[in-house]
Amino acid sequence: MTAAEQDASAQGSIAAIELGLRDVLREALADAGVDVRGLRQLTGGASRQTWFVEAVGSDGAIRPLILRRDPLAETTSAGFATEAAVLRAARDAGVPEPEVLAHSEDPAVLGAPFVLMEWVQGETLARRILRDDAFAAVRPRLAAQCGEILARIHAIDPSGVPGLRSFEPVGQLRELFDGYEERSPAFELGMRWLDANRPAVAAPTLVHGDFRNGNLMIGPDGVCAVLDWELVHVGDPMQDLGYLCARVWRFGGDGPVGGFGAYEDLFRGYEAAGGRPVDPEAVLWWELWSALNWGSGCLHMAHRHLSGKMRSVEMAAIGRRVWEQEYDVMLMIEHRLRSL
Repeated sequence: MTAAEQDASAQGSIAAIELGLRDVLREALADAGVDVRGLRQLTGGASRQTWFVEAVGSDGAIRPLILRRDPLAETTSAGFATEAAVLRAARDAGVPEPEVLAHSEDPAVLGAPFVLMEWVQGETLARRILRDDAFAAVRPRLAAQCGEILARIHAIDPSGVPGLRSFEPVGQLRELFDGYEERSPAFELGMRWLDANRPAVAAPTLVHGDFRNGNLMIGPDGVCAVLDWELVHVGDPMQDLGYLCARVWRFGGDGPVGGFGAYEDLFRGYEAAGGRPVDPEAVLWWELWSALNWGSGCLHMAHRHLSGKMRSVEMAAIGRRVWEQEYDVMLMIEHRLRSL
């Protein structure tokens, strides 16, 4: 396909999404005269697409919105019915969340399953959050605030969210790595260490699954939205705390919590907001699990690109980061052994 043909195909796809969005919005907003404008795909998001669009009401009022589409329909992710339900439940529980306007699993509506929600003003680029002067005043408060938000998330009744899954963490990792020909001694050692040092089984709660710097919308007053719920499931609440502290999500920052804070502040905020007593050893266990899990994610993206299933410079670049996770796994095991 020539460049001109690719451009024409892309324009045709955008026109089809715009046409479908008009029908979706006219029903969702009960406004037969609503129109859409400014539809454009945003950067970021290696699995699901994120689009910005403006809804223009029949009265001329403009409402900025975010459209998330899943053209890959990955089976490892929660469906949009689940994501929409948990967004609404989280909003009701006091978690900062955008309003969900519509969602559908039917690809015939917008060419792929989707969820449509209001646009929220804020910053998601982790390096800006960690380094820009605009966030200097709020950075010291972020770790405790994340703890408070996670306590609210873990208090959500899972029975009110359809389609939630659970998984056995070490078994899931082995299944993921067994899908590739490459064998990593560092990853194998990490999985053996996890298997031999499992924390006490905690009463399961709703777990976000991807709560980290980069998936948090930050404004002048702190977190103004929690994003990317496609990995939501039922499991150990300590997973969310450990995942937030994983080295890969610190983006070069000094603090172990997202690069911006201390463990103590995270744990204090969590318990003060009603979260169960934190087990620091369980948090560290999940921190190591997170490094291994992201290592499998890097392998997955590399293989998607190299196989030709989805040619992507972003996926190729992320795929090269497997070695970083091997390094993190070895560092964490060395640290744990020295502390015994």
